[in-house]
Amino acid sequence: MGVLHLRGTVVLDDEREVGDAWVVGDRLTLERPAGVPDATLHGWVLPGLVDVHCHIGLDADGPVDAAAAERQALADRDSGVLLVRDAGSPADTGWVHARADLPRLLRAGRHLARPRRYLRHYGRELEAVTDLPRAVRDEAARGDGWVKVVADWIDRDLGPEGDLRPLWPADVLVEAVAAAHTAGARVTAHTFATEALDPLLDAGVDCLEHATGATPAQVERIAAAGVPVTPTLLQVERFDAIAAQGEARFPRFAARMRAMHARREQHVRDLHDAGVRLLVGTDAGGTIGHGRVADEAAAMVAAGVPVRDVVAAASWRTRAWLGVDGIDEGTSADVVVYDRDPRADVTALAAPTAVVLRGTRVR
Repeated sequence: MGVLHLRGTVVLDDEREVGDAWVVGDRLTLERPAGVPDATLHGWVLPGLVDVHCHIGLDADGPVDAAAAERQALADRDSGVLLVRDAGSPADTGWVHARADLPRLLRAGRHLARPRRYLRHYGRELEAVTDLPRAVRDEAARGDGWVKVVADWIDRDLGPEGDLRPLWPADVLVEAVAAAHTAGARVTAHTFATEALDPLLDAGVDCLEHATGATPAQVERIAAAGVPVTPTLLQVERFDAIAAQGEARFPRFAARMRAMHARREQHVRDLHDAGVRLLVGTDAGGTIGHGRVADEAAAMVAAGVPVRDVVAAASWRTRAWLGVDGIDEGTSADVVVYDRDPRADVTALAAPTAVVLRGTRVR
């Protein structure tokens, strides 16, 4: 059984760091093992990074085959992302679980949406709003503890008045979230619109994706409820271009998207300042390429979130929130090594010197 010595600054969590750790087989230990290690990695060692909004098995046109999904997963892995919370995929990627060389994957099943009220070929489109609780139960059984609900999208049937509108009545959301919780799953919701947020919070949703329409009062409510938000700044940076594409037919929608684009950095600062748990997610797999967690982290720092909070959110804090171990005695050896401290310089995340997954150095 091989032994790998991790030496330098080994970050366990916000409060703890040690000078040494060892990989013995596929496990970590903080106690020096007997004998001489086979190799030593020097630097700043972090628990494997997390992309909490990622779509392995999906590209701009819908589901992809296993070979393409594998390439996506490998791009994430080589960036240092060793844990992915899938945020909805039309492809069945359960086979990833059997691949020791690919990141750990927590699947959410298919996006749950309505006909003509989400991106084509992405979601499971429900004919009746009352079908949502049953569909949530189905996807909870299909996934790995998460369900993804599309809470709002443009209503094109309104013509020039077309704008973001909620997809589900408030009482149906309450029943759907309760169905997920009964099944032992958590619900995360895609939401851009202001109007969708209060019903989601009333229903007890567990996480919010984007949440770009949150008003100051809603930000305070999100914080009080302890509901995390994934800002997906790489995606929100595209809102101006999205607005331009739809402006001729849907001027109200375009104006709203531009307004949210203009205040995207202030929005993230407001969430942070209110005490909302921020998660790091790239929204890779649609129009954004995989392996860009460092870019998302850098965008959050540029928006004004302290670098130490961003790096913690990209690693140990979110692993703990998802119920997946970081660096500790006997845990899976999933670590990333850097030649400088990412907590002082977020750009370090873009250049890992080593990636170790399940005890094997894969980069």
